[in-house]
Amino acid sequence: MPGPIADNGVMGDQRVVETAEAVGRAIDPRAELGEFLRSRRARLRPADVGLPDSGRYRRVPGLRREELAQLAGVSVAYLTRLEQGRSPNVSDEVLDAIARALRLTGAERAHLEHLARRQHRPRPAPPPRQQVRPALRGLLASLDGTVPAYVAGRRSDILAWNPLVSAVFGDWDRMPPEERNCARLIFLNPDYRALFVDWEAQAAEIVAALRLDAGRHPDDPRLVRLVGELSVKSADFRRLWARHDVKENAHGLKHLRHPLVGELRLSLETLRLPADPDQALILYHAEPGSPTAENLRLLASWGPDATSAPRA
Repeated sequence: MPGPIADNGVMGDQRVVETAEAVGRAIDPRAELGEFLRSRRARLRPADVGLPDSGRYRRVPGLRREELAQLAGVSVAYLTRLEQGRSPNVSDEVLDAIARALRLTGAERAHLEHLARRQHRPRPAPPPRQQVRPALRGLLASLDGTVPAYVAGRRSDILAWNPLVSAVFGDWDRMPPEERNCARLIFLNPDYRALFVDWEAQAAEIVAALRLDAGRHPDDPRLVRLVGELSVKSADFRRLWARHDVKENAHGLKHLRHPLVGELRLSLETLRLPADPDQALILYHAEPGSPTAENLRLLASWGPDATSAPRA
């Protein structure tokens, strides 16, 4: 039976926990592999890959399984077994051929390999607790005043930050540790929906990054609970998660509308840490002399306690 419904339309806390765990347990590499391949087939038309389109009624959107098999040089039976998670020891050559046929990006090719390899390996131990090196914390502090910066870990967890990034995105010091997570903030905090001018693009990027994490660490219990909770509480998350997009958010431009200083146009750079690829240093910077640079200077003078900054 469904659990009690709260006034905001979200299921009661206990039911949310139970449903979140049930949804999260669905991060099964075998099922994920088939769904990922079908989603990549669906976005291509025969004409996109040089195949004739008969114009007849097609039961599935995009490429049929037999068309992908033809392009990749494998049998339909083999591709069927692969999509069903019944093809152990798939070779790099086959994965490369499928990736070329589906026109996968580098991140998508890596995700495909994680899913294909993980399904036949023993279940690993949960990943260890994430720690930020003291020297990296010192680097964050040295950037304060000019560059908003933070360290993100698995599951888009926020691990460390400088005061200026709190002045831009809200005082993370005042949040419980379990709420310091980019995905939770984007989907469950209405202030962040107002903060990002292109909220949909930001939300899609976060979900695509979580998909990469799910491929690398499908047995991470905290990731399982996060995906389950967001699936229960956010229709937008469910919609974007169902797309099976994967992406490494390395760089780009972010357009924010800050409640205290107004418009901010920031360049984003993501630097993966060689000693711990699950951690990344996220840097935002403004063009020198620009209105955004002046707005950052004002925010730095007020600090993370600026009363009108977005809060959780």
